[in-house]
Amino acid sequence: MLSHRAEHEAVARLVELDASVGAVEAGLRALHEALRERDAPAVSQQADELLQALETAVRQMRTAARHGGVPTELRLRLARAGAQVAQQREMLARATAALDRAIDLLLPDDTPLTRLYDAQGLARPSPRGGGFRA
Repeated sequence: MLSHRAEHEAVARLVELDASVGAVEAGLRALHEALRERDAPAVSQQADELLQALETAVRQMRTAARHGGVPTELRLRLARAGAQVAQQREMLARATAALDRAIDLLLPDDTPLTRLYDAQGLARPSPRGGGFRA
């Protein structure tokens, strides 16, 4: 049987963990909104805040696991949040690939915008290559 103090500490850890998982969930919603609005500064800020929230939640999850375990509901919430992060990462990767293809189509390699210059200001070929990339 746990002492009153140990019970109090266990409850406090779970309350902290619940708040941390809630911060991750809120961060995901905020990042999703920034992505939907195509607000690049907000996306960057929300991504940073989400990363911090995830780090805190994982650290607290490890601590709680060492000191009596983590309720299934909290583990499931954090797992769902992790799946949402993976979905958003995949969505961004697809959007980036589509943008790269559009740029390749709109700016062939012989345009001045895609040329690279060396220290002496002489043009050299772009390593990007032209054409369509999948």
